[in-house]
Formats: sequence, structure tokens, C-alpha cells
Amino acid sequence: MKSVKRFIFPALIFIISNFLQFGIHGFVDLNQETSQAVGKLGEVLFVVSIAWAIIVVIRVAKNQLLKNYDINVADNLKSRKVYTQYNILERILIFIIIIISIGIILMLFESVRSVGVSIFASAGIAGLIIGLAAQKALGSILAGLQIAITQPIRLDDVVIVENEWGWIEEINLTYVVVRIWDKRRLVVPSTYFLDRPFQNWTRTSADILGTVFIYTDYTIPFEPLRKELTRLLESSPHWDRKVNVLQVTDAKETTLEIRALMSAATSPQAWDLRVYVREKLVEFIQKEYPQCLPRTRVMLQENPAR
Repeated sequence: MKSVKRFIFPALIFIISNFLQFGIHGFVDLNQETSQAVGKLGEVLFVVSIAWAIIVVIRVAKNQLLKNYDINVADNLKSRKVYTQYNILERILIFIIIIISIGIILMLFESVRSVGVSIFASAGIAGLIIGLAAQKALGSILAGLQIAITQPIRLDDVVIVENEWGWIEEINLTYVVVRIWDKRRLVVPSTYFLDRPFQNWTRTSADILGTVFIYTDYTIPFEPLRKELTRLLESSPHWDRKVNVLQVTDAKETTLEIRALMSAATSPQAWDLRVYVREKLVEFIQKEYPQCLPRTRVMLQENPAR
């Protein structure tokens, strides 16, 4: 029913356009100049109604196709891929339809048609000037089309752009909106994702590894720390029970670098899990092994001459 309502306004405009072109003469006596103006208005409304109806058909068809894909499930890689392609292709088709419709409407007027002929006569110079002026705009539109086909990013992908961590919220023809973790919005040109390197954490799957680094003294025992990490992960609903590793990754002059590696189904869960494990491991060391916290040793020797 909702889809049918979308066709009401295009249908009304279509009926009005036909009335202005063919039916109004039976009700109102118009002079030749007014009749031509009314007829031209009817032709314009006819083009608008057809273009509007085609756009509605595209949107209704897209919504019907996307009903088979749920982007809110945990494993939504295929759904995000389809959503991204369909949304960008919809915008491209609508853009083309609007441009063609404006061109057809302009060509309905004799004065514009004559100007068009003169423009075509000097198409070489005009095309060069317009091409240089619209280079960036056309590049952005082509970048949006390339993103729809190659898909370096998809809707709801987790990315790091300009050192900001967030989700892809919108993909438009000329720009992309990234929803930052603190609810800010980062608007980036489409060409950015084709010209510059960026991190995509959910390119092939939604699950992700999380790391926590702890710095301790050389006297820390490792097995109790591993058992505590296992206990913390098993008590957390964010852990997907796939990865549970504790390793010494570096030995510095005064401290050991200990890395806890864990996995989660999604990046938000991985973030919450990392924060939880880091806090609890520090509390465990403070409580059970306070002497193993990072410290600086100074050796004092007596002066033998005294």
C-alpha cells in the first residue's frame, strides 16, 4: 500500500499535463499565445511526471530487493555488500534521469534549441572549458561509481580514516559520511578511498582481534597472568571463544611488554572487551603482585675512599 501511494503525485501530474495539452480547450476559450504557453506547460509536466514515475519505480524495486537482506544480523557481510551496491546505483540512475529530463525540457523551447545548435558548433572549445571546470565533480561521481563496483568500503564497515575510528554511515555519489565513535560525523570525498590508504577492519568479516598491552617488572610470573586472562575472557559476554593468547612481545631496559590477544564477533564488542581486560589485569597485578609493577632500580655503592 505504501508503494502505491508513491505513485499518486506522478499520476496526478500526468493527468494534469494531459488535461493542459488536450482537454483544456473544451472548457476554456484561449487565444493562440496563451494556448501555446499552456500546451508547453503541459509538455513540461508530462516529462516531469514520467521522470518522477521512473524514479519511484527504481526506489520501490530497490526496497523490495533489499527486504531479502538484513543488515542488522551479526554476519551481515553479504547484506552490506548488496546495500552498498544498490544505494549507489540508485543514486547514479536518479542523477542520470534528472539530467536527461532537464535536457528534454530545455529542448522543448525553440530558443533553447537554437542555442543548443550554436553550442554544438563550438563544442570543442566549450567541451574543453566545461571539462576543466567540472573535473573534480566528475572525478567524484566516477569515484562513487567505482566504489559501488569494487567496494573498498561498504555500509556499516568499521574504518580508520584520518586517525578517526568509526563506521561507514552513508555512501553518496560524491562523498562518504563516517560516523565517529563519539557520534561526530566525518564527511570525506569519495575520491579519498581510492587515492589514499585507510584501514577497513571489516573488509572480509565482522569478527576482529583485540590486543591489550601491559608493562610490568621482570619478576612477574606468567602462568597466573594467563589463568587470570582466561578467567576474565570466560566471564565476559563479548568474547567469542576463539582466541585467547598471552605473550611477552618485548623486553625493554626496565619493563616487560606483555600482550593479551583476544577475539570478538564485532568491533564494538572487541573495544569493550579490550577495555574490560586491561582494567581487570591491572587490578590483578596491583592486588596479587604489587612488587611486579614497573619500577626503576638504582644501585648505590659506598665510596671505598671514605
